[in-house]
Amino acid sequence: MTTDTLDLQCINTLRTLAMDAVEKAHSGHPGAPMALAPVAYQLWQQELRYDPSGPIWPNRDRFILSNGHASMLLYGLLHLSGVRRVTRDYRVEEVPTISMEDLQKFRQLDSVTPGHPEYRWTSGVETTTGPLGQGVSNSVGMAIASRWLGATYNRPGFTLFDYDVWAVCGDGDLMEGVASEAASIAGHLQLPNLCWIYDSNRISIDGSTDLAFTEDVGKRFEAYGWRVLHVDDANDLAALSKAYRTFKEQRGKPTLIIVKSQIGYGSPKKQGTAAAHGEPLGAEEIKAAKKNYGWPEDAQFLVPDGVRERFQERLGARGKQLRTEWEKTFAEYKKQHPDLADQLERMQRRELPEGWDKELPTFAADAKGVATRESSGKVLNALAKHHPWVLGGSADLNPSTKTYLGFSGPMKPGDPSGRNIHFGVREHVMGSIVNGLALSKLRAYGATFLIFSDYQRPAIRLSAIMEVPAIHIFTHDSIGLGEDGPTHQPVEQLPSLRAIPGLIVLRPADANEVTEAWRIIAQQKSHPVALVLTRQAVPTLDRTKYAPASGVAKGAYVLSDSEGTPDVILIGTGSEVHLCLEASAKLKAEGVKARVVSMPSWELFDQQDEAYKQSVLPDAVRARVAVEQAEVFGWERWVGLRGSVVGMRSFGASAPLKALLQKFGFTVDNVVKEAKETIAKAKQ
Repeated sequence: MTTDTLDLQCINTLRTLAMDAVEKAHSGHPGAPMALAPVAYQLWQQELRYDPSGPIWPNRDRFILSNGHASMLLYGLLHLSGVRRVTRDYRVEEVPTISMEDLQKFRQLDSVTPGHPEYRWTSGVETTTGPLGQGVSNSVGMAIASRWLGATYNRPGFTLFDYDVWAVCGDGDLMEGVASEAASIAGHLQLPNLCWIYDSNRISIDGSTDLAFTEDVGKRFEAYGWRVLHVDDANDLAALSKAYRTFKEQRGKPTLIIVKSQIGYGSPKKQGTAAAHGEPLGAEEIKAAKKNYGWPEDAQFLVPDGVRERFQERLGARGKQLRTEWEKTFAEYKKQHPDLADQLERMQRRELPEGWDKELPTFAADAKGVATRESSGKVLNALAKHHPWVLGGSADLNPSTKTYLGFSGPMKPGDPSGRNIHFGVREHVMGSIVNGLALSKLRAYGATFLIFSDYQRPAIRLSAIMEVPAIHIFTHDSIGLGEDGPTHQPVEQLPSLRAIPGLIVLRPADANEVTEAWRIIAQQKSHPVALVLTRQAVPTLDRTKYAPASGVAKGAYVLSDSEGTPDVILIGTGSEVHLCLEASAKLKAEGVKARVVSMPSWELFDQQDEAYKQSVLPDAVRARVAVEQAEVFGWERWVGLRGSVVGMRSFGASAPLKALLQKFGFTVDNVVKEAKETIAKAKQ
């Protein structure tokens, strides 16, 4: 068998595995994997620096299938190349990540071959690519990480980081706005290690792209500052190789390779039908397609002799050699630069550096206080000073979010070493880039106003699905914005963030709770965090009078208590905790026993054992009042059916803060009134 014939055999194996898996599942998208098989095969076999036997080698190239509905293409590649399974504690096992049985369980319950590629579910999947546009956006974060790691840790004679990031995408990806944001910032940063391969098949679910997508994509990307290359036929392996080599040889800017393909290539059906894109082909159509490929028509999940071996002799041999050389380099690097090597080893295991918390501040009691965004900026700088791989930025809001690292400079097109990333007014892709950085084992953060978390929400949700410790910082957290009015005053955002499984939401009450919140954030390995902060000053509580702020670690704690069983429990978060304390003092003066609970995190409190929960919110005390400048949705879980919530039941208004607090009931007198009425209801 000639080399060309064997290569075609490998490509057709990818195609037929996709057809068979989709048909067996009666669900899925066979067309894109069939069309893109030669594109992916040539990349993996000729260019990708990747070792299937060491799939978490830090300097591996990243491959992202952004059009994740074509997941069977990736699963076929992982299976045929023999990628090994990796455990959650980063051990590489001598078993394949995807077996033949796994391919046959495509889209079935508890399989490692779900409908779209899922990070952590399947070793070798670099990021979750369900929603279109997210994969290419994550790729920008990964490319930034490669550049930053190289600038920070490479030394003369020791090139530890110079990996490339390849992302395959389709029309749907490039229609999504987040991809435009990603392409814009990648072009600005002139990322030379980023290549998107655009499958221009001119078809979408509705039909021809002429229905809604007729722009000149190449010219758009040239305007972004990208190099644009063209391959007129996805089956032309020589043209594909030339384009890939051009990307690797002509650096200086990101590259878009526009590849023209026919979806469902090789299928006798009319090319480009929605059926070929989003439905099984059917038994007769599959037989006809296999006949067209010169394939045994009745064979199911056939991998001909020589196919797996071809992957090993090219991708496998090249990747193993590169990884082995890298490991030898790192062993010598470790001798000459032990401190830097220690950082890299901890980074890969998501462990903290020694002394990371030695300068975290403790704030003195202060009745006037400081905005939690201000105290957070101080804590973040103290943390990042001793945690070398913390980096991030804001969506053009550094002066407002207080997230600039004062000891470092900005990341620039010609200088990727800065730890301050200027994301511009691009909230959505900021979240996606932060996810890409976190997937690269960096501790990355992005910051904006809480109201704009809505623009960022898909990326926040994916950080939780993927279980990566991305840090989402939100300031201007309430109607406390005052005159900016309801468009800028978040109301429903807090409960909507709390609704995301796996996301830890933290809304600290004062500067010392902020310090403890960052202590929690720093220790996360698999949970993203949303840190929610005030614009306005809040008092720094006297911790000789009230419970220590370390209670934040348990999500909720008794801040101030009464003698004996309380008549009422006042529960507050953020800026409303001090209001609860003031109301408690007035109640106590009137002979009412009141307990004040600070509850910065529902999620952390829910993780505590029942005994602790009862010690904070005992069932015996049914009179409970929650106070929070957010929509009341969800608080019934903590206050019960007889409890009350002082919160928002409408959007805000444009007025000075004092007028807003009066209008919406965030006053001592109103909290006292609610407490008394709740006590009366509980006694009925």
